[in-house]
Formats: sequence, C-alpha cells, structure tokens
Amino acid sequence: MTEIFDLVVRGGTVVTPGGLAVADIGVNDGRIVRFAASNTLQAGEVFDAQGLHVLPGVIDTQVHFREPGGEHKEDLASGAAAAAMGGVVGVFEMPNTNPSTDSVEALQDKLSRASGRMWVDHAFYVGATDRNLDQLNVLELEKGCSGVKIFMGSSTGGLLLEDDANLIKALKNGHRRVAVHAEDEPRLRERKKLAEEAAHPRAHPLWRDVDTALTATRRLISAARQTGRKVHVLHVTTAEEMQFLATQKDLATVETTPNHLTLFAPDCYERLGTRAQMNPPVREAHHQAAIWQAINDGVVDILGSDHAPHTLQEKAGTYPATPSGMPGVQTLVPVMLTHVNAGKLSLGRFVDLVCAGPQRAFGLVGKGRIALGYDADFTIVDMQADWEISDDWIMSKCSWTPYHGFKASARPIATIIRGQQVMRDNQLLGQPGGKPIRFQDTLGTMEH
Repeated sequence: MTEIFDLVVRGGTVVTPGGLAVADIGVNDGRIVRFAASNTLQAGEVFDAQGLHVLPGVIDTQVHFREPGGEHKEDLASGAAAAAMGGVVGVFEMPNTNPSTDSVEALQDKLSRASGRMWVDHAFYVGATDRNLDQLNVLELEKGCSGVKIFMGSSTGGLLLEDDANLIKALKNGHRRVAVHAEDEPRLRERKKLAEEAAHPRAHPLWRDVDTALTATRRLISAARQTGRKVHVLHVTTAEEMQFLATQKDLATVETTPNHLTLFAPDCYERLGTRAQMNPPVREAHHQAAIWQAINDGVVDILGSDHAPHTLQEKAGTYPATPSGMPGVQTLVPVMLTHVNAGKLSLGRFVDLVCAGPQRAFGLVGKGRIALGYDADFTIVDMQADWEISDDWIMSKCSWTPYHGFKASARPIATIIRGQQVMRDNQLLGQPGGKPIRFQDTLGTMEH
C-alpha cells in the first residue's frame, strides 16, 4: 500500500547535511519523515520544487520589530510578514523595545502579542539591566526566551551595562550563551562631539571608531574568561576584532551582517545618507574585505540581519540625532545568495551561517537542518532569478530598503514552516501561525 504524506516537496535540489541531492522530501505532522528519489513519494499536497533549491529554513537571530508599533511603526505582525516574504522561517527579537523586554511579565506579554499575529516562529531575548542582574538565570529559562542580551554601548532604547562590574555580574548569573552588543560607552560619550561637529553620517564610523568596538570586545572576552560564560559577539565590523576573535573561539561565537558584507564607507553614506546609519557602523572597504576573509576562514558563525527599521521621516532628521538601524530581514536571503552566485561564498557556507550556525550556537530544537525528525522548515529559492530589489517589495512598515535598485540573481520562492506553506510566489498564505522556538538548554525546565 502506497504511503500518503501530508506534504511532499518534490524534485528540488536539496541542501542536506551530506551535500546537494535531487530528492523528494516527505512530511507528516510538521516534521521530515522520508527522503526518496525524485518523483516517487505521494502526498495530499505536493510542492513542485523542480529547478529550485530547497534550503533548511533560514533563521535570523537578530531582528528588532519594536512591538508595540503604531500606524507607521514596525511591530511583530509586520516584521514577521517581512521575514516570511524574504524566506525566513524563524527570528530572535531583541529586547530594546518600549517597554523593554527585561522581566518575566514583559516576556510573557511579548509571547501573548505574538500569538496569532506572527507569520514565523520566534524567540525573544531578555535585556540585562542593573535592575535585573539577580534574575537573569531564571529569565533565560522562560518559554520562548532565546537568552540574555547585553548592550555594552548605547543604541536605540535604554538598555545599557557599560561597566565591567555589572557585566561580570550578568555573566555570572546563568549558563546559556549571552548575546552582546560590544561598543565601549565611555569612548562613545567622549567622541560624540566629532559626529555633532560633522553633522553628516559619513562621520558615523569616525565617532564609533575601531577602538570603540575593539576595546569593548576585549573587555567582554576578559569578563567571559573570568566567569567561564559563553558569549555571542553581535555584528562584528572591524578587521581588528575578527583577528582577535579568531583566537577566542572556545568561548565566543561571532556574528556579522549582510550590510557589513555589502555596503562600505564612505560610498554608502554619500548615496544613502542617514539610511546607512547603524550601530556599529558600516566601515571602509578594507574592513569589509577582512569580514569576508573571516567568513571564509570560518571565524564567523552566524549571519543576522540586524533588522532595525525606522521611518524615512525619522531618518530625515539632522545627524547624529537621527536613529540608527536599517531594515534587513526581508533582503537577507536574496542579497546573500547573490553573493553566493558571485563566488564570494559557497551555498553550503551560506546555509551554515543562517541555519546550522544558529542551531549550534543556541541549541535550537528541530531546526537548522534538513534531516529526519527535524521540523519541516524550508526556504525554497530560485538560484537563477535575475530581478531588482525595490522599496515597493518591502513588507516592513518603514517601506524602504537600503538595497533599493540592488541587482539580485536569486530569489526566495517559498517559505514553509513545520510543513505549512506560509509564502509562495510573493504571496503570504493562510493565517499567521508562528510558534515559540524551543531550545535544548530549556527542555525539561519551566518551558514545559
């Protein structure tokens, strides 16, 4: 008797742990249960993936959806819609919202707001403050929590741990990997006058200079060594940090972003003005070259978009009073796959950075690989689609992208999450059904 599956993804070029294979994938109850030769499995629903590449579902481990939003402000619903449209199946949202996600009540409120509104699976960081240091070991074990986030330098929002004493207290109180924005706050305060005098975003990498980043990263690693705590250094932007972090891989995982791999100073500030303003800043071409080298040397573990949308009205102010951040969750896949087609990195390395890397660093349950027993999460892409990214494609409420006019050579065709088609051919399907992501470190604790 022929077995009938809930879904078969048929005949695509599948990126498996063992390499590329043209195969059928059988799905039951939201999980991968069978691989077979192309055109051999039967199902109630068939996705014809012939001529397409089937990647593990892409996870974006750094987004800012800013919930609660407003008429023109990003929120969980609009941010998750942008993620799904861009081929992303899961996101980790940052805690620098208003109010901050820094307590059990705030985290539970965020999960409640996400239910029935988010198109993709999700987890939320808890922000460390000088008020909750003794609670972090409990907060990090809550359902839907991706871990603790520390801001060593000020960015959007009020979360900040700028001194080493509180940094060490935070790292001592818990065991999961801690994500850190590493910029040195005293140096930022000292140098802000340079940005104010210039009154142009081309001064952004001068204000938030290499030493601002490197000093904080060295301080972080020193604190991690004192406490034995694993850390994840977010959006690394300098050649000097990459060289240093290559010697610290026993404790530190490393993230960079598509923006720092694609844009460079001063070109981006002359073309985009404050739209190119983000923290840490986009830097000169030699830093970009060093980041690419770190990608191919295996120093970088994860690519995150650092999606941080602000309206064009907000961006139209006078620098440096303008907010830092660019939208990016929707463009992560096509921009990076265009780099793949250009020979800057392999398809396997891309998948490692956005699928397997997040699984390894954060201990995701059932995600990050196309393997038996895993969630049936797929990012299905056309690797031969020539098209131009434009503002009118963007689902984020900000309605713009720094990649407007970017000539892409690959495109997300479908987003499948736990066996459900969420996006296909530029259309969102059904209703939002995203669920909290599960983590190995919290199984058997208060998550259940």
